[in-house]
Amino acid sequence: NANLVRFEAERGVGEHINDEVDVLIVGVSGSGFVGVDGEEHPVSNGDMVFVPRGARRYTRAKSDDFAYLSAHRRRGPLRIGG
Repeated sequence: NANLVRFEAERGVGEHINDEVDVLIVGVSGSGFVGVDGEEHPVSNGDMVFVPRGARRYTRAKSDDFAYLSAHRRRGPLRIGG
C-alpha cells in the first residue's frame, strides 16, 4: 500500500505507534521532519526514512508544500471489537 500525504507548514501526523507494519517514507516536495523514537530526521524531495514496526513516530511540515509517500505492506482487514 502507498499513500501520498501533503501538509501545510507546522501540520502533520501526531506522535503514535504502529505495531502492524514497517513503513518507508519518501519525500516528494517541500521539506519537513519525520520523528522516529525520539530522533528527528529532515525529509525533502528524494529523502527516505525507514520507520520500523513498533517505533514511536510523527511527521511535521517545515514548508507549506511538504508532501511524502508512505509505503508499507498491506495490512490485514479492520476488526471491530476485541
